[in-house]
Amino acid sequence: MLYWLLYQRLFAHFPPFRIFRYVTFRTAFASLTALFMGMIIGPAIIKQLRDFQIGQYIREEGPKGHQKKAGTPTMGGVLITIAIIVPTLLWADLSNTYIWLAIFSTIAFGAIGFADDYIKVVRKRNLGLTGRTKLVLQFLAGGFVGVALVTLTATRQYSTHLMVPFFKQFRPDLVIDSLRHYPHVWWLAFIPFVFFVMLVLVGASNAVNLTDGLDGLAIGCTVIAAGALTVLTYLSGHALFSEYLELQKMPQVAEVTVFCGAMVGSSIGFLWYNAHPAEIFMGDVGSLALGGAIGTVAVIIKQELLLPFIGGIFVLEALSVIIQVASYKLRKKRVFKMAPLHHHFELVGWSESKIIIRFWILALIFALFALTTLKLR
Repeated sequence: MLYWLLYQRLFAHFPPFRIFRYVTFRTAFASLTALFMGMIIGPAIIKQLRDFQIGQYIREEGPKGHQKKAGTPTMGGVLITIAIIVPTLLWADLSNTYIWLAIFSTIAFGAIGFADDYIKVVRKRNLGLTGRTKLVLQFLAGGFVGVALVTLTATRQYSTHLMVPFFKQFRPDLVIDSLRHYPHVWWLAFIPFVFFVMLVLVGASNAVNLTDGLDGLAIGCTVIAAGALTVLTYLSGHALFSEYLELQKMPQVAEVTVFCGAMVGSSIGFLWYNAHPAEIFMGDVGSLALGGAIGTVAVIIKQELLLPFIGGIFVLEALSVIIQVASYKLRKKRVFKMAPLHHHFELVGWSESKIIIRFWILALIFALFALTTLKLR
């Protein structure tokens, strides 16, 4: 909105407003707007959640030290989502399709998490939507994003080819070429691509959700992952950098940098209140929204296969749960003392603060490695 007003409408009358044409400038402003918005309205939302008695219910089988956190206001993801969406609407070019796709994904996955959290609060227990219902809704949201991207391929604004880390020329297409040109069944050709997008978004949202178990852990890792995505998005949309790094040229993707900047600022603002000892928890409404947003940006900029490095801690947390469940079902034995992974280290004897800081360090290492892969090809 401000981009439209200050640049598209007032630039002709006041030339200094040309500065608002630059994505880097608007990304910085979106990040700062999101940060200050989160910090300013944070106390009001915390107070409101306390007044509504929307507190966290702690599962009994978890580490005993977590029981003292029972009653801490949850559903703080509402604050995160607001602080992402509003600055994006203010500073981004709203004629850009990718911006609306990122906004939709954030709201859609956040709405699923909101429903899950709300049911937990109403029932006063740590069980919300059933696992099957949650997955179905997530796959539907991911499917919509996939179909929307397919429509953009018709105007050559998007490509269904995958960019494989460490390989320059190997870019497989997730479209069944033999079906692409048949008038009546052409849509069948895009099913593998849409399904792949669904897997990426559902996997990303649930991975962030599983990581959200310690004060500031998930949101701190999100700051790092979103920062890496901000850099990657800007490079992908920049004509010179994308050509030099041999990335797919997607000029319109540059605008998504504003959204990524808002995600970084929003996450830092929320971390101010979520740092140990947390005054508020993000809940599923926050973790699913952030995971959906991260996954969507990765798909948009064609870095889906780099996502496991960008969000390395999220992947490790998700893998620990998969390994634990598979091992118990197949061997009746547990690999970890408890899953997700951060609980294992708690039971080993690490303090909560030590786990959080060390996981943040690992997240930073993963993100830096992801950025170095741009030249390691």
